[in-house]
Amino acid sequence: MRFLILSDIHANIDALDAALAAAAGTWDRAVVLGDLVGYGAEPNAVIDRVRALDPLATIRGNHDKAACGLDDGSSFNHVARFAATWTGETLTDDNREYLRALPQGPLRLADDILICHGAPFDEDHYIFDGEDASQALEETTELLCFFGHTHLPVVFVRSALTLGYVVPDGDDALGMELAAGARYLVNPGSVGQPRDGDPRAAFAIYDAQTRMLQTRRIGYPVEVAQRRILAAGLPASLANRLAIGR
Repeated sequence: MRFLILSDIHANIDALDAALAAAAGTWDRAVVLGDLVGYGAEPNAVIDRVRALDPLATIRGNHDKAACGLDDGSSFNHVARFAATWTGETLTDDNREYLRALPQGPLRLADDILICHGAPFDEDHYIFDGEDASQALEETTELLCFFGHTHLPVVFVRSALTLGYVVPDGDDALGMELAAGARYLVNPGSVGQPRDGDPRAAFAIYDAQTRMLQTRRIGYPVEVAQRRILAAGLPASLANRLAIGR
């Protein structure tokens, strides 16, 4: 089984369409790690596209919860809260209910694969560093866990008592075979709002049979996504940040 791993699309239909086009023919089932909406101007289009993929699993993110009314967004900054309110008002009734019904992570895909939005121990926690990664690995047993939330692509590797990491940087594709006996925490990066200084959409493909993981970056028409945001009346900062990947 080859999994297409998507996370943090954030209502950016242009980035999502570019990622899907780049990944065409390389995956069997999609997996979505949350935050389908928030920040971007096309929440309904993104949800419709994701639903059409018939993902093996889709879990909720914090922006999904805020947009559909499961969370009040009080922990958000004013820009994120404005976008969440706008998104909630823009969603169709059907798509709002779809978000409300999304399961909370962590969710097990198979005996050795786990997915979550933030962390296995807290769906809203950010895994930024080795301390966070160690806690996540200590509280799980699966060999591989995919997570999102930070918008930063990274692969944490625990082998014996050693914790290391790999940060995909600059390549259109980074491939690695998962080593026997090691455990992994993988963030594929953000499809719709990268924050690692690279504005290209990020996603990953994992082949469970060969244990090959590939992280990908693909350019998309950022200026189109920016125009959508401005035309919707969303804060200009949300459009500006797309061009610099921050």
